[in-house]
Parts: sequence; C-alpha cells; structure tokens
Amino acid sequence: MRIIVKIVKWLLGLIVLAITALFAWLYVAPPELIRVGSGYSAKIVCSNVFIAGRDANEVLAVDVQAPGHPLLRLMRISVDKNRGTVSAGLLGFFGKNVAVARDGLGCASVPDGDVGKARRTAIHAEPSAVSPDALWPEGERVEASQDPVIAKLLDDAALNGTGMRAVVVVKNGRVVAERYGDGFSAKTPLLGWSMTKTVNAAILGTLVKDGKMAITDKGLFAPWKADGRAAISLADMMAMSSGLEFNEDYGDVADVTRMLYLEPDMAGFAEAKPLAAEVGKVFSYSSGTAVMLSRLWQDAIGDKAKALTWPRTALFEPLGMHSAVLETDEQGTFVGSSYLYATAHDWARFGQFLLQGGVWNGNQILPAGFVDWMREPALASKVYGKGQLWIEAPGDEENPGAGVAAGLPKDTYWMEGHDGQTVAIIPSEQLVVVRLGLTPAKLGYRPQTMVTTLVKALH
Repeated sequence: MRIIVKIVKWLLGLIVLAITALFAWLYVAPPELIRVGSGYSAKIVCSNVFIAGRDANEVLAVDVQAPGHPLLRLMRISVDKNRGTVSAGLLGFFGKNVAVARDGLGCASVPDGDVGKARRTAIHAEPSAVSPDALWPEGERVEASQDPVIAKLLDDAALNGTGMRAVVVVKNGRVVAERYGDGFSAKTPLLGWSMTKTVNAAILGTLVKDGKMAITDKGLFAPWKADGRAAISLADMMAMSSGLEFNEDYGDVADVTRMLYLEPDMAGFAEAKPLAAEVGKVFSYSSGTAVMLSRLWQDAIGDKAKALTWPRTALFEPLGMHSAVLETDEQGTFVGSSYLYATAHDWARFGQFLLQGGVWNGNQILPAGFVDWMREPALASKVYGKGQLWIEAPGDEENPGAGVAAGLPKDTYWMEGHDGQTVAIIPSEQLVVVRLGLTPAKLGYRPQTMVTTLVKALH
C-alpha cells in the first residue's frame, strides 16, 4: 500500500511539474499562434471600443470569438479607457498583446509592447461639421424610397444575409433605401477589411494626380534595386502581380496574420519578401502589397506629419466622409490592406465617388480616367482590376462571367472585404449597393443575388 501511495505521489508530482513547466513555457515563450490570437483580439476590441463606441465584451464574444479560431474562445481582455489601451492574452495571462488608441488614427497593434512609441503617432483632428438636415451625400438626411417592393426586398433576411449590419442603396446619387442590424445604425463606423485596399488605391491616385508618383515607377524600395525586384512597377503592385512571395492564408500563422499582429513594421516585413514568380505574370492576392503601397505614397509626400493627415485632407473631407478613420501600424504606416472604419453612409459616398469617375462636387480628385484604369482587367487575372478592386462578384473569382450570367450588368464591379463586406458599383444603372456585416465565407452568402434583385426592382 505504501508503495502505491509513493507511486501516486510521484505521478502527481510529475503532473504538477509538467503543468508548471507548460505554464512557464506559455508565459515566457508562447507559440506564435497564441500571440496572433491575442493581437487580433486586442486590435479588434480596441478599434470597436474607441472608434465605434461598442461594448468591449460584446465585441470579444460576437466579433472575435464566435466566428473565429477555437483558440480565440480562451482569450480574455482588459480595457483601460483612460490610457486608451486594450490588452489580451490566453486566459488573460499567456502570449499577451496590446493595442493602443491614438488621436485621429484609431488603434494600432503593438506587438513589441512599446505603447509609448505607438501613441506618439497621432494627428489632431477637429470634429468635422456634419449637416444632418441636408440630403445625402451633402448631409446625412435620407428620404428613403417608400416603394413597397424595395422595402420588402430589404426586409428579406435571406437577401441581406446572416450577420448583416448595414445595407445602403444609392440610386441616381441619392440613398433610396437602407437597413441596419440590431445594435447598429447609420452612425456606427464599420470595418471594411479588404475594401480598404480600394480606398488606399484612390489615395495613391491623388498622389499620381499631383505628379508625385507614376504607375510606371520601378525600383520602388532601395533593397529591391539590387535584384530582380527592381523590375516591379507600381502598376504590378496595384494589379497584385508583383511576383513577390506572400501567404494570404488566414487559417493559421501565415504571412498575413504575422504581418498584422506580430510585426511592428508591416511594410518592412512585406518589403523583405523575395520573388516567387515572374514579375507581372502571376496574380497573387496580397495584403502585404497593399501595405507597401501605403508606405510608398506616404514616402512620396515626403513629410511624415503631412502624410498622416493626407487621407483626411485629400480624400475623406472633400467627399464628406467625416466618420472615416484609416489606421496605421506601430511605425505610422497606414494599414491600407485592412483597417478603414467608416459608416455605411460614408462607404456609400466612396462607392458613388468611384461611380462618378473620381469626381466630387465638380472637382476632379483623381486623375481623369484613373477609375476606368482601376477597373480594367489585370493582365495576370480575369477577375481582378488593375487598381485594387474586383471585376467579378464574391465567390465568382474562379468563374469569370458568372455575375453577368446571373443577371448582373456587364459593367458591375466590386469592393470586397473579409466576412461579407461589399460595395457593388454599377455605372450603367447609376447604382451603388453597400452591404456590411459579420458573415464568414463558410456561410456561402452571395450579395450578388441581392444586387441583381435590386437592379431589376429599380430599373
């Protein structure tokens, strides 16, 4: 009996030792997957709390944990509204990461923990004058269509899709219908994810118009000039055909998740990638490319402070996108791949701006013909345009022409983002349809069904 007791005590001691060693390992050297999870949790909660004014625990449960990796269910957060920080970690302790809010620039993930340095990247942004009584797009007032057919369509949960947070329909330059999910309204800034890429391309276009950049530019980064990357042009990057290595798989620790949540200098991380294909010949969707484009247009401005205010002064304010907040990384480079928050009304303003060829209130903000160029099929792809937008609907990326076959006008093009963010733009119909929400791809939602139905109803 004593021998059995000794064996049990010995085994229990081993178990305690193993558990202690495991916890020590998780605390001192957590696996990258845990740090990606904590970085993602901290960043998404931070932005939604400090930009959108949402409840932190709701954001963690609904936006982060429910649709994400099972590991995220073990993440715990701590919000300090006085310091403008959100920290997250496995069970609250392991693999901790932090995000910090900055004036005018939303939140930044701070993977190296230097919150003070990240906080110094900020801009002073005076609250913009919004005209609630003026009709959209000059103001926020909407005289939505009383057409019962349109109302019935937007009340159809299947057309809107699971997790819909906002739908805005613009016909002939006016909002004719809109719907919002529970807890959301016309005043709620919502994340566009990769729709940010198209906005980033337009910001770059303002520098092209000013003569500070040209789409034919090559030798874009100093280290590239010494090897085959010297042949990469700005046009190659805009068309996602740079040939650079970049893994865009969101399922685990890949280049995209490492860049967004483990790297203080996102553009530097992407810039260091080697060539993996012939320049200009292979389409490879890359968030790293979009962040490098941000770095390039910021460098073209030449003054860091001016560059940080450029999206607001050159694009957002002229268009009346007063809610728009484009976030930067810790180093102050705009995350032009992913992190633009704006109300559905402001996403609709940007869609209308593209429909009008880069003209707003009679002012040519983008170079004449630039939007048409953005919409041309990329040489390496039949579904992606030359300027960071899609010419096929979500889900049709491998099936060119499917949208037209399903009834969409031939000139339809799209902004698309993770978890069901879309803006459909149809010049021939003078129609823009914004659909925002939390709708993972696995649910198979197809916004083109709603858009096709609206085209027929509004024709």
